[in-house]
Amino acid sequence: MNAPFDPLRPDGPPAATKDPTPRAAPPPAGHHATPPATSGHATPAAGAPTARTRAALEGTVLHAPARPTADHDAPPTSTEGAVEQAVHALPTLPDGDPRYGPRALTAAWLAEARSAHTRRAYFRDLADFLAWCQRDGLDPLAARPTDLGRYRAQLPAATAPSTAHRRLSALSSWYRYLHANGAAEGNPVTAVKRPRVDRDASTTAGLSVEEVQKLLRQADMELAPAPPARRHTALRDRAVLRLLADLGLRVGEVTGLDVDALGHNRGYRTLRYTAKGGKLRERALAPHTLEALDEYLRERGDAPGPLFATRPASGVLGRLDPAAVFRLVRRTARAAGIPSADRLSPHSLRHAFATNARDLGIALEDVQDALGHADPRTTRRYDRARHALHREPGLRLGALYTDEP
Repeated sequence: MNAPFDPLRPDGPPAATKDPTPRAAPPPAGHHATPPATSGHATPAAGAPTARTRAALEGTVLHAPARPTADHDAPPTSTEGAVEQAVHALPTLPDGDPRYGPRALTAAWLAEARSAHTRRAYFRDLADFLAWCQRDGLDPLAARPTDLGRYRAQLPAATAPSTAHRRLSALSSWYRYLHANGAAEGNPVTAVKRPRVDRDASTTAGLSVEEVQKLLRQADMELAPAPPARRHTALRDRAVLRLLADLGLRVGEVTGLDVDALGHNRGYRTLRYTAKGGKLRERALAPHTLEALDEYLRERGDAPGPLFATRPASGVLGRLDPAAVFRLVRRTARAAGIPSADRLSPHSLRHAFATNARDLGIALEDVQDALGHADPRTTRRYDRARHALHREPGLRLGALYTDEP
């Protein structure tokens, strides 16, 4: 049997030998999927994308620009083209009508995601499900709730309940979109029991105040001996870490910034950015952050484009990607001697922002607004010290009730 077709291979598909069409394993006895000859649905594709291909396609989907929302007369962006390229490689989906067929509707569903990160997560979750359908010999458009239940049951044992819940939510959104446009008979996910998600649980490693200080001091120390060729990178990295620590931003919010995101408002220097869900936010910048940003900008220059830029050999400013920030956090933490360095991520600084702000006595609703959470329970999950004994209300009430008049 030939190797699966990888659409990103520079040499194209492998040469056929005897029979270029892999033979799918027959469905198990009693399986309800309708044979392609009578259902009109396509047979599974020649092979699911390899892990390397899928990662590259996720990158294509992630970096596709969002649809224009304010200007309804604006011409289509490259979102559609980028997403269609990725969707074309998904297995088991028939092409159908170029406008209302399953592939076309799947591309439209992804393109309409409110953010690039939602789009990437949806694509990843759908690709995983369709690859399972291919292995199982199941037509996804004929799937029933029992099939979705089997899909959930086969997820690795280590899959977190929140991950399983998110995958089913993504599939439910996809089926709902297809059904609304006449490409699916219904949404089989609605009858599937989803795992309970503990809103108080979080697997992200946090940082104490002292550890955040050590991390930022290490970034300062690495700036001093940096040779001229690395000065731009050292200044940029220090500014990125201070911004993550001082504002608790998501890594995608930081890497998505352009230089014109900096401004002034009501006597403050501010940062404007697009938060989760496409919400536009403006936050005041602390002197601690401004010091690092101003020094970095003097080195970067005032050219338009990404705020946190890379400088390839071509000299054209590129955009720092989230994976590079992930490596930056761990590398700097290891150099600073932080014990949990190998478990840290940029999100650890967001957790630290919430916990340390609450320890300073900042009201929960103010921390919630700063982090952009719609639900205060989400903010409480980030607050690692929420169960600390020194916050026990009874201690202060006891002192109040025993005070002599």
